[in-house]
Amino acid sequence: MDIFLLQANPVSLAEGTTSASYLPIGIQFFFALGFVALVLGVTHLLGPKRKTSDKLSNFESGIEGVGNARQPMAVKYFLVAILFVLFDVEVIFFYPYAVNFKALGWEGFSAVLLFVAFFLIGFIYIIKKGALAWED
Repeated sequence: MDIFLLQANPVSLAEGTTSASYLPIGIQFFFALGFVALVLGVTHLLGPKRKTSDKLSNFESGIEGVGNARQPMAVKYFLVAILFVLFDVEVIFFYPYAVNFKALGWEGFSAVLLFVAFFLIGFIYIIKKGALAWED
């Protein structure tokens, strides 16, 4: 009998959603766009417009610019930057574990240990390959 009742009354997750329920989000979106356009327009109209040679020159932390900015950089710099981003993103995955620490129990703890093991294996591999050795 229960199976028949479940089949006779299917419940949809999107049952109460219509296009009218998105109206407040659309109104807020258009108000945000209008506010940004208004602020940009007002600052453009009211802001000072004194273009001097000092203001148009490049500024590098108070140091005069030397040489060409288009000279090639070492690939090592980009490699270290990419590795930093890679390992930094991996650390972000610790947050859900920290939030659900008690609920995950020993199974979650072993999964995090396995994750850290893969993390350390990758880090050791990078050190053995010399990716972090900075030579000129």
